Amino acid sequence: MTDRVEQLIAAWQSELPEVLGPGTELVKRVLVLAADLDAATRRELPAFDLTPAEYEVLVGLRRSGPPYRLKPGELGRALLLSSGGTSNIVNRLTARGLVTRESDPDDGRGTLICLTEQGGQLAEAAVKASSAAHEEVFADLPPEVLRTATEALREVFAVLDRPRRGTWSA
Repeated sequence: MTDRVEQLIAAWQSELPEVLGPGTELVKRVLVLAADLDAATRRELPAFDLTPAEYEVLVGLRRSGPPYRLKPGELGRALLLSSGGTSNIVNRLTARGLVTRESDPDDGRGTLICLTEQGGQLAEAAVKASSAAHEEVFADLPPEVLRTATEALREVFAVLDRPRRGTWSA
């Protein structure tokens, strides 16, 4: 049986072959894998009464390390959310007692989003469930294949993360 990526590439080869480049198969495989991993996480979230965005905020705070707090802008940038989107999610999590807003001691006008003990426990449980779901996605892969794929992607990202000529960065 032909896999999903081979079907996609065959369709583009027939319909618009000039869009196929050397990285096409890698791109499609990475996107399919990302979608599978995202779906695995999303299947776990209802058990924790969390939306994907709420999950990302809680896990982002938990991942930040003690004292598990971030400025709203830092949180939004880390999760690629707008300030309005972050605020809406934080409002919902605050109402549930999972996060609090506190004054920033280093900036009298600033606020910090802080993970509560309950929020931390929920974040940890949800991350463990998500990680287990990801392991299930990879369950049939031999460990050596998984290691080889990880090393290959590490090499890809090492090159992609290098500054490029002609690009400006602050």
